[in-house]
Amino acid sequence: MLVFTRKRDEAIIIGDGVEVRVLRIGRDGVRLGVTAAPHVPVHRREVYDQIRAANATAAADVTSLNDMAARLRGSAQGGRRPPTSGESS
Repeated sequence: MLVFTRKRDEAIIIGDGVEVRVLRIGRDGVRLGVTAAPHVPVHRREVYDQIRAANATAAADVTSLNDMAARLRGSAQGGRRPPTSGESS
């Protein structure tokens, strides 16, 4: 981990386009401002962890995704249910 010491209104630059600036220093914490390009995601750690957990949960449920895909294929075929293994079409 790289550790910086910064005073109010001082900044650090990450890469070519992310600036982190100290806006305010108080008793309960430090207020930071982040300037980044719109395509660069910037999240507080607790929000980032929630996003990762939600994505992992969604990706882990492959069975329900396969079921949903089968139902969508059936809808696209005029409501006909696609044959399952062991059935002929």
